[in-house]
Amino acid sequence: MNYLEDVQKLFLYYKHLVDSTLSQLTDSQLFWRYNEESNSVAVLIQHISGNMKSRFTDFLTSDGEKEWRNRDAEFELVNEDKMRLLQEWDEAWKSLFATLKNLEFEDLSKTIYIRNQGHTVVEAINRQLSHYPYHVGQIVMLGKMMKGNDWRSLSIPRGESGVYNSVRFIQSKRTEHFTDEILRHLDG
Repeated sequence: MNYLEDVQKLFLYYKHLVDSTLSQLTDSQLFWRYNEESNSVAVLIQHISGNMKSRFTDFLTSDGEKEWRNRDAEFELVNEDKMRLLQEWDEAWKSLFATLKNLEFEDLSKTIYIRNQGHTVVEAINRQLSHYPYHVGQIVMLGKMMKGNDWRSLSIPRGESGVYNSVRFIQSKRTEHFTDEILRHLDG
């Protein structure tokens, strides 16, 4: 069961990175695109949300690529409705976390399908655990580019690694695991 607990914490961490980026952006920055071929933060959120809803709705019983999903439309922003976008974002995460919470150890080796291709439950979760951070990194990078010197770092600020490490290494070895520290950090 540690696997399921750990992936929930990691997904929560990636959600936190996006939410922390969103909190720094203006509405116009949310919808800004570098050029016609690039994605805005809003489009990336729309895509992640659509993918997440499709993959984690009826997770064990239906193909992860739902008939009602229109992936191509996720990359076309029809309107700049921030409230709708954030509502979809929150609903998608609720779906993911509800699915993960309801999984049992015995489910991990079951086969599910994504686009008619078999995956164990672990493979399917790991697939998403590599897909979402790819886009999360894009969102954070766009946020950093737009905010410039006003960007509030989401990790160890530039030039402060030495100080951070010196504090960490004068402490005793910690039994708290990485994913537990993520939760403590998010709660604190």
